[in-house]
Amino acid sequence: MTDIDLQPVDEAIAEIGRGPEATIPLLQAVQKAYRYLPEAALRHIAERTDISAARIEGVASFYAQFRRIPMGEHLIAVCHGTACHVKGAGVVQEAIERHLGIPDGRDTDPDRRFTVTKIACLGCCTLAPVLQIDGVTFGHMTPQRVPETIEAFLELARTGRLHPEGEVAAGAREGEGEIRVGLGSCCVARGSGYVQQALLEAVREVGAPAAVKRVGCVGMCHQTPLVEVIGPDGERGLYAQVQAGDGRDIVLKHFPPASAGRRLRYGVRRGLDALLTGLVPRPADRARIAEADAPVAAFLGRQRHLATEHCGTLDPTDLSAYRARDGFQALEDCLRNRSPEEVIRRVRAAGLRGRGGAGYPTGEKWQHVLGAAGSPKYIVMNGDEGDPGAFMDRMMLESYPYRILEGMAVAAAAVGAEEGVLYIRAEYPLAVERAGEAIRRMEEAGYLGDDILGTGRRLRLRLMQGAGAFVCGEETALLESIMGRRGMPRFRPPYPAQVGLWGKPTLVGNVETYALVPWILRHGADAFSRLGTERSKGTKVFAMAGKVVRVGLIEVPMGVTVRQCVEEIGGGVPGGLALKAVQIGGPSGGCVPERLADVPVDYEALLEVGAMMGSGGMVVLDDSDCMVDIARYFLSFTQDQSCGRCTPCRVGTRRMLDILDRLCEGEGRDGDIEELESLAHYVKRASLCGLGKTAPNPVLSTLSYFREEYEAHLAGRCPAGRCKALITYSVNEDCIGCTRCAQHCPAEAIEMRPYEQHEIDPEKCVRCDTCRQICPVDAVEVH
Repeated sequence: MTDIDLQPVDEAIAEIGRGPEATIPLLQAVQKAYRYLPEAALRHIAERTDISAARIEGVASFYAQFRRIPMGEHLIAVCHGTACHVKGAGVVQEAIERHLGIPDGRDTDPDRRFTVTKIACLGCCTLAPVLQIDGVTFGHMTPQRVPETIEAFLELARTGRLHPEGEVAAGAREGEGEIRVGLGSCCVARGSGYVQQALLEAVREVGAPAAVKRVGCVGMCHQTPLVEVIGPDGERGLYAQVQAGDGRDIVLKHFPPASAGRRLRYGVRRGLDALLTGLVPRPADRARIAEADAPVAAFLGRQRHLATEHCGTLDPTDLSAYRARDGFQALEDCLRNRSPEEVIRRVRAAGLRGRGGAGYPTGEKWQHVLGAAGSPKYIVMNGDEGDPGAFMDRMMLESYPYRILEGMAVAAAAVGAEEGVLYIRAEYPLAVERAGEAIRRMEEAGYLGDDILGTGRRLRLRLMQGAGAFVCGEETALLESIMGRRGMPRFRPPYPAQVGLWGKPTLVGNVETYALVPWILRHGADAFSRLGTERSKGTKVFAMAGKVVRVGLIEVPMGVTVRQCVEEIGGGVPGGLALKAVQIGGPSGGCVPERLADVPVDYEALLEVGAMMGSGGMVVLDDSDCMVDIARYFLSFTQDQSCGRCTPCRVGTRRMLDILDRLCEGEGRDGDIEELESLAHYVKRASLCGLGKTAPNPVLSTLSYFREEYEAHLAGRCPAGRCKALITYSVNEDCIGCTRCAQHCPAEAIEMRPYEQHEIDPEKCVRCDTCRQICPVDAVEVH
């Protein structure tokens, strides 16, 4: 496409700017307009701005978000995050490509209707495996569900029902009832938007004195869509896995029609519905969960909500509701009554450590920025949550944007920063939307701007969306990205506290770290430090996903053990399988084996067993998972995400991955395991930044605790039956000849033989596992 309308490019330049710092936002705007980066558009940017063609090319080729060739009418993004990987994302993508007839080596079907791409993580780990079609999320995918899911999307698109909006609140006067609907990303993907619409319609129809209110994440992602009802008399009801068809029954249970006329009209309508559909409406009790029920009590029992305070009760962008629950109290006190030094002393006394992974003392970092020479000073929120298997930052930004922004404002006042940036993954559109709305409302209310609360203090914040580079989670790479450059880490020192954005002192903090600050200042340093362990104070938010019954977002006091998180809060491993390991800390972390699962959640304790706190991903693995495959998965991710600046990371991770590939393909050689271990130690010791230094951790921890699995792969066996090149499928004599395996085999590797024992052609078999999953008598075996 050389003859294209360049007006969208000119409009983007006029809105975003012409300086080098506008490079990434401009490219994002161009891609949004054309769905890829046309050469003509890139040349036009170079001609009309102060951005060189070399910078444009360098940035466009560095970030995974940018696409240089046209795509199909619809984009299918298949998540390959950790939780999705262990639950079969690979076979789901293969099923999509087969269904659409996409040729090998291509990503778009011949009719150019669909383009399929891998994405590192969509942050919806509780729904794994997950895919998005044009931004609409579908969870719990299987190869069998692929055709129906694509058809369902096309039907939703045809009828205009892709994004149900609903209203934020409607109906009630002060003091009357309230119906709360969780509307985070995971909730919306499970249909909570449609539930909200149904509840709104029922409230209007019945005339119920109730407000239908959206709320943020309540943590119990395994039960979404969740609806909580507070009746006029204070009676509460909590409903799980609600469907739109339950809306009327839930409303009627708590808000019966007040007048005889309304009761009559509702009764007639309900009866007609039953006659016309032939169905008796299900009672709302079908989905009810009593607060005292064991699963809910167990999930919430060990938790303490500090960063996630008031979870499930606040509309994320309702400023008055946040203010009514002590919101901005810490900020006002800080601005009116406390010196910067006093604020920093209180944060130090609390023992708060950075929740981004390394655990550096927060107060100490703030003191460095305060004492640094140079102005202006900047503040940055690192919301580039690129760890596959982590979704804490997404959920907090979607649910508690004011708390995070208040923490940033306090920190800015303490260090003397007057400008700041919230850097958020572009894969988190709802988080971006709600954070942007919260900034706007805070400016209108005087909590941000040139004269905050009449104190003469100034703070201007803006949003920037990341462009798909995991390495930008490293603070110096993130700062490079904000300045419109390739996100490549630099040598430290100097640290960002002395030389950061535009060469000025800059405070870089994690989402959760900022969210904890208001709680600490309101409740006192002692209240925070009494929680946790001697070395790790307070609480930690974890995203718990993978092979666990109760997936979700949890916040626990430091010192709680990994086993307590998985077995007590999470309900243990489902399906009669056994806990094998817990992968903590994402690609930078390690696998804690079941025998060491009593290790406490503590920065140093986790390091001692070969893992690390990381940002807070906790992926549970069972005995059907292959630990060599897990190591290969993480190393593949970090090798792909390496910025390439330093040789140990760029070349060392590639050589390590080559060995793991050989082992998983049944082509291992004598000495491979020893060479892998040697390379891991070298890369860890010699790499420039945290990505390279921690990339070997999953390999080293699995080598330490599961070496026998590496040795089995060297001998040509995968004990867990996960590595495709090392396994075969067969049908045993228990087969009843039902033909279900033959009907659903995507590779036509099973000939249909009614009432006879079936056979699987190993040459045609693609090891998608469909036959084993669908067999009603467990007659399919994996060898």
